[in-house]
Amino acid sequence: MTTTWTIDSTQSDVLIKIRHSIIAYLAGTINKFKGHIDIQDNEIEDASIEFSLDVNNTDTKLEQMDTHLRLNDFFDINEYPIISFKSTSFQKVNKNINFLKGNLTIKNITKVVELDAEFIGINAYNGDQKAAFEITGEINRKDFGLISNSFNQTSGLAIGQDIKLIANLEFTV
Repeated sequence: MTTTWTIDSTQSDVLIKIRHSIIAYLAGTINKFKGHIDIQDNEIEDASIEFSLDVNNTDTKLEQMDTHLRLNDFFDINEYPIISFKSTSFQKVNKNINFLKGNLTIKNITKVVELDAEFIGINAYNGDQKAAFEITGEINRKDFGLISNSFNQTSGLAIGQDIKLIANLEFTV
């Protein structure tokens, strides 16, 4: 029997990392998450994921950054503060290997990306069934017109070319 699970936006978040320990932790309380996964016999059969992140959101939890403005500098997206992802396909290779393909938009530039998708498992919490799902991938900053900032622009920090995205998504029945 297949069960469809829906994203719990309040329990989902995205972690954005870049070389030299620059980390932004964007929680789901303000940012938008939509989607579902279909689970049959504790395995993902289908997944549709969509999220939209506002880097100017002053309510995000930032680690190792002084202010939300540093995050804006980090992405160089003053005019387009929204980062969004919408899946277009889900590919199941085997029980542990899944790929989620979709359109990622940063700085109003949309590129097709393929992300690794891992089904963490199902647990009961306060009487509710919860399914945990993690998507990860690396994105090249140049693909989205993001310049490599100089030391002066980033308070003396060298910023790497690749952005690592880790989305921790929680689903409920």
